[in-house]
Amino acid sequence: MSGSVDLQAEAEDAPPLDRGPGRGREPLRTCIVTRVTQSPEAMIRFVLGPDGAVVPDLRTRLPGRGAWVTATRETVAAAVKRRAFNRAFRTSGASVPPDLPDRIAEGLRTDLRQALALANKAGCVVTGFGKVESAILGPESVAAVIHASDAMPDGRRKLAAALRRRHGDAISAIPVMDDLSNPELDMALGRDHVIHAALVAGAGTTGYLARWRRFRAFEGLASASEAGAPLDAGATACDSHDDVMTLTRPGMPAAGRADDGSPQGSD
Repeated sequence: MSGSVDLQAEAEDAPPLDRGPGRGREPLRTCIVTRVTQSPEAMIRFVLGPDGAVVPDLRTRLPGRGAWVTATRETVAAAVKRRAFNRAFRTSGASVPPDLPDRIAEGLRTDLRQALALANKAGCVVTGFGKVESAILGPESVAAVIHASDAMPDGRRKLAAALRRRHGDAISAIPVMDDLSNPELDMALGRDHVIHAALVAGAGTTGYLARWRRFRAFEGLASASEAGAPLDAGATACDSHDDVMTLTRPGMPAAGRADDGSPQGSD
């Protein structure tokens, strides 16, 4: 009996759940761990499945009342450890997988690959060392440079030099990404041996950058400039949902392919 009383008291002190899809337009949410109120774009929504399992709703589409957690690995781990979902959903029967942070990280990584595939379909991706270098030095330059995480230093260094020649002291404004491996880039772009790529301006690039920042923030990898960078106009870190007010601004290396600065990947 005392356990039920304790749970009821904790539930009364927990931040309120949202009201589900299409039933509200509150612009801010309160984290069930930190109690900090912030934009949904900086948070992850969770719902309780029919079987009582706590499910991350990364795209804020799942039906039911939702609880929100600040979108960092550390905060999600704290929610699991402190049984914050039981309090938020006002039940002692919520089933929370102990590896929930890892599941979310993999989901965000998958989302990142899918966003790159969409950017590629939108014509926003350039691949191959020579084409990436030419794009950097071209009149419009690039919005971001992507290296495979297993790319070797020489190609990275040569493209960094091209960025310095093109942008000088403003080089820090061009994100350089190496979060996806060569096989992951191949999968996302539907090509073989993609070691270097670049993003040019376009809607696909805006979406990819938003998801990249979200993934980096979750893993605690974002620099101060990344964490504070507003999304471009119209960008959202996740697909919008009727109960969320989105802001208008906010592997293995391929065998025999040495990264010596010569053109690599699909041309």
